Amino acid sequence: MTMISPTVIRWLPLVAIALHLIEEFAWPGGFPEWYRWYRPERATSVTTAFLVRINALFVAMALVAGAMGFKPYGVALWLVVASIAAANGAFHIWATVRRRRYSPGVITGSVAYLPLAAFGFLYFWQQGLAGSGILVQAALIGPAYNIYAAWNHRRRAKSMAASGG
Repeated sequence: MTMISPTVIRWLPLVAIALHLIEEFAWPGGFPEWYRWYRPERATSVTTAFLVRINALFVAMALVAGAMGFKPYGVALWLVVASIAAANGAFHIWATVRRRRYSPGVITGSVAYLPLAAFGFLYFWQQGLAGSGILVQAALIGPAYNIYAAWNHRRRAKSMAASGG
């Protein structure tokens, strides 16, 4: 199916995440400010500490998936990371279209995250490294995480407002 080395494939999520973080925070950057504009009712929840923690966790997941390689749990984690990334890419596209304003992350979400997930799901299925159960579970985790993250931001913002911070 592909001429890409398995060694390269195992690290693709990490590369995609790095590119996405560069777009969101360094060049052109501005994601925190954009998100506070996009969802002002959740603005207090989008702190630097929160963004560092959540993105460090995502990078760590990609590192662990790459380190595990094509062992069953490594493939499953790779697919979960790709699914979360794809859902994030879809969020950026939706938000950009909905508000008609560039969302820092929409370019890498479109050209890195979504193709990564499509490639990975097809590749691991065709290679016999992931069965339908793993594929379905991983495909559901990405959108479920986005739903959870939206709920958590609402919860955090309300809690922070109630406590005066």
